[in-house]
Amino acid sequence: MTSWLPDLTTGTGPLYQRLADSIETDIDRGVIDAGTKLPPQRDLAYDIGTTVGTVGRAYQLLRERGLVSGEVGRGTYVLTQRSDVAKPDFLEPVEQGTRYYFDAPRDKLRLDSTAAPDTGQGAIVADVLSRTTQDYPHEISSYTRDFPDRWFEAGRSWLSRNSFRPTADTIVPTLGTHAAVMAAIAGLTTPGDYVVFEHLTYSQISRSAGLIGRRTALVAADDEGIDPEDFERVCAQKHPKITFLMPTAKNPTLVTLSATRREAIARVARQYNVVLIEDDLYGGMTDDPTPLLAEYAPERTIVAGGLSKSVAAGVRSGWLACPPAYRHRIRVAHKMMTGGLAFLLAEVGSRLVLSGQASEMRKRSIAEISARIGIVRETLDGFDFKALDNVPFVWLTLPDPWLSGTFKQACLEHGVLIDDEDEFKAGRSEQVFHGVRFGVSQPERREDLAHGLAVIRRLLDEGRAGYDSFS
Repeated sequence: MTSWLPDLTTGTGPLYQRLADSIETDIDRGVIDAGTKLPPQRDLAYDIGTTVGTVGRAYQLLRERGLVSGEVGRGTYVLTQRSDVAKPDFLEPVEQGTRYYFDAPRDKLRLDSTAAPDTGQGAIVADVLSRTTQDYPHEISSYTRDFPDRWFEAGRSWLSRNSFRPTADTIVPTLGTHAAVMAAIAGLTTPGDYVVFEHLTYSQISRSAGLIGRRTALVAADDEGIDPEDFERVCAQKHPKITFLMPTAKNPTLVTLSATRREAIARVARQYNVVLIEDDLYGGMTDDPTPLLAEYAPERTIVAGGLSKSVAAGVRSGWLACPPAYRHRIRVAHKMMTGGLAFLLAEVGSRLVLSGQASEMRKRSIAEISARIGIVRETLDGFDFKALDNVPFVWLTLPDPWLSGTFKQACLEHGVLIDDEDEFKAGRSEQVFHGVRFGVSQPERREDLAHGLAVIRRLLDEGRAGYDSFS
């Protein structure tokens, strides 16, 4: 590429971002072909009159966008883009190499989802929908421009837990918890900023953040959760803007941070001016008395939650509580990221909460989940797994010689969908956990769950030799 130079005369933002955008444009236009080696960072920096660090940051942003790969000693190469190849039946993120089904096979038992179990919510939601359409025909036919006070009150009520009591002026109604978290990241960071994640977590957030140009920094964790000392190291080295955590009943390992660690994390975040996003989606289903992280650092903690795991995922209702200084930026970011809040969904979710129906539905969901976890404990007795009675998934540590991906494939070939550990890796991690996660809430009947658990038990009992003999 001796004759190629990027066009930096257009675009906005810092130079590294304009450089990355220019390279991406030339890749899209076919000026730079797949497999092409980009100029060495030092050479390109000299040619365009900038620093090696600026070029390095642009190349890193391109890697986060999935456009290039870099290998020490070999250079940076343009990857084949998805539009150039046949589309597979599943999404395969470049960084993790995991198989995440976009459209899951219909003939498989789904233990790869943790949405609320069906306990008869349909009839209740139908009634609320009917009354909402009758009461607000004009609002339903138009865009949502005014947010009534009851939507904020519903969020205040739903996010309140233990001693945490947000006020209505801190609430942002959202299209679910995922949208809430992404709105916070988009509103409070810029492309190229680091967001901190544990090695194992709800990785859809890190992947979504990567799509909008944010970089991932990984922090170590152990059986007690995130390591405050390593968190401080990451903050000192990477200067992240935000950290994403699930302090209570973390997905997928079910670890709950102790009060001591929460206090330490709050101290480090305050020292390095890092915003904390506390995903309390599963925490709200537990009876854990540990104070929320927001109680240790209220001036910099954003709490997110919603109805998907305990009430009804299809309603897509969520809220976040944030320091008032962040609220406007996050509301604007949520509108830009999602297209805006749908009146019908926001109103239905709020009515469910304020009427007390959501709480009753959550109680029924938790009772059903608890019964199903009881089946897990009985079926998998003798194996190493972690489960909580109120939470709809199980973290299973595999016995030797099972590997996580191999066990997932074995379950698939026997008609059961589960998630291997790679599905939860927030970035390229050398750590190996030899674990899988499976949900208990999605099978329609407990008998269906029992069948899936029997498959898992049989594979565990027979080991790799038993699985190989079926091939």
